[in-house]
Amino acid sequence: MSIKRILSAALAGLMIAAAGAALTSCNTSTADYNIGICQLAEHDALDAATRGFQDYLTEKLGEKVSFDLKVAQGELTNCTTIVSNFVAADVDLIMGNATNAVKAAREATDKIPVVGTSVTDYVSSGIVASDEKPGANVTGVSDGNPVSVQVELMKTLCPAVKTVGIVYCSGEENSQIQADEAKAAFEAAGYTVKLYTVADSNEIQAVVTKACTEVDGFYEPTDNLIAANVSAMSNITTPAKKPVICGEEGMCKAGFLATYSISYYEIGRRAGEMAYEILVNGKNPGDIPIFHFDAASLNLIINAENAAEMGITIPDSLKK
Repeated sequence: MSIKRILSAALAGLMIAAAGAALTSCNTSTADYNIGICQLAEHDALDAATRGFQDYLTEKLGEKVSFDLKVAQGELTNCTTIVSNFVAADVDLIMGNATNAVKAAREATDKIPVVGTSVTDYVSSGIVASDEKPGANVTGVSDGNPVSVQVELMKTLCPAVKTVGIVYCSGEENSQIQADEAKAAFEAAGYTVKLYTVADSNEIQAVVTKACTEVDGFYEPTDNLIAANVSAMSNITTPAKKPVICGEEGMCKAGFLATYSISYYEIGRRAGEMAYEILVNGKNPGDIPIFHFDAASLNLIINAENAAEMGITIPDSLKK
């Protein structure tokens, strides 16, 4: 074998080894509590939930806690790999951020405690037996908020809208649940609703462009694919003068019109409280009820710049 080929083979071996190291979690921390965090994707809401979780536990435990944060780039298969590595590393707790991350953790272990965030419905998603008594090794915090308040926001802010489109990722079970719930709520209020699905970011432009010819406005649930690609959608809906009411603050600030939003940072902190109770006080996660925020916890967020671009006047009742 030539020197050139030997060097090439050695370089390839080093690259493979480096890739393997990137995917493998090794529990080498000297902290008392080692936590693996599997976050489905990177966008403002999930980032805030992770930050809130880490902040709470760091405030409580200081250097006694360490975090191994891995982002799955929106892929379920990556979630499975990440949590399998956490199990192999024998972490003390797994935090799953978003439905697919929590489901992957639930399926990977029945021994290591799992705390979830950013999941709308733990029961319908098949993660727990009931909200009151989750059972097994899982508990968590829901990011569900009453769709009825978003319907009223649409009525007040966009009275001309009669037909509502909902675009969501076909691969996110959490989004399907929210889309069905939103469809029922808007139809009950007298709207016509059209559902549209996208499999990945490459389909957003074509699907949203078509939808803009068929609806007066949109409601977007806390769908991770759309949340990570708000600009791709708002760059179409805003020039078309199609307002978008959404389910979460980060999506609104990134380019949609308005929302009544839960704070994802507070969702993360609440999950951190659960983790503390499990790790320090020995509570069984299956005995800790799923936590739901109520309507009083919602914050009204309006993107004034987006409203101005579409010629929408913000009523005094909302300004107050």
